[in-house]
Amino acid sequence: MSVDPMAYEAQFFGFTPQTCILRVYIAFQDYLFEVMLVVEGVMLKKLDSIPGCKISPSQIRKCTEKFLVFMKEHFDKLFGKMEEVLLQLVLNIPKNVLLPEDKVQEQYPYSKEEFQALQDELQQLQQQCRAEAAVGQALRAELEEQTAVKAELEKILQCFDGLENICREHGAGNFKESFALLTQSSKKLQDVLKDVEEKSKKMKQHDQ
Repeated sequence: MSVDPMAYEAQFFGFTPQTCILRVYIAFQDYLFEVMLVVEGVMLKKLDSIPGCKISPSQIRKCTEKFLVFMKEHFDKLFGKMEEVLLQLVLNIPKNVLLPEDKVQEQYPYSKEEFQALQDELQQLQQQCRAEAAVGQALRAELEEQTAVKAELEKILQCFDGLENICREHGAGNFKESFALLTQSSKKLQDVLKDVEEKSKKMKQHDQ
C-alpha cells in the first residue's frame, strides 16, 4: 500500500485514500472468505447425496483452504493494480487544483522565508504584548499603593488639623510651635528616663 500521506486529499475527502482502500480490501477479503464457506457447504451437501462417496469433510476443508490461498494470491495481485488506479485517477487531486478554502493562498502567495519572517514578527509582537501587560500590571499596583498612601496621609493631616484646632481652643498658640516644643520636651524626657535607668542599673550592681 502507498506510504504517501496524501494530506491534501485527506483535507478534501475527510479521510486518507489509503484508509479507504484498506477498508475496501478488507471488505473484499471478508466476502471471499464467506464465499469459500458457502461453496464448501454446498460441496458437503452434494457429497452427502452421492451414495458410496469416499471423500471426507476434512479432505473437502483442505481443498477449500488450498483454493482459498490460490484465490487470495490472485486477488492481492489484482487489488494491487486496482489500488494504483484508484490512487492515481480516482482519489488523487491534481497538482494544479486548489481547494476553495485555500484560494486565499492563490491571492496572497508567500514563500517559506516570508512565512518564517511573519512567524518571527508575530513572536516579537507577542513578547512585546506580554512585556506591556507586565508593565501595566506593575503601574496598576503602584497606583493602588499610592492611593493607599494618599489616604493615610489625608488621615494624618486631618489628625493634625484636629490637634491644631484643639490648641487654638485652649490658647496654645501655633500648633507647629507647640508640636516642636512638645517634641523637644519628649526628647528631654526620654534622655532623663534613660539617665534614670542607667543610674538604677549602677545602683543595683553596687548593691550586689
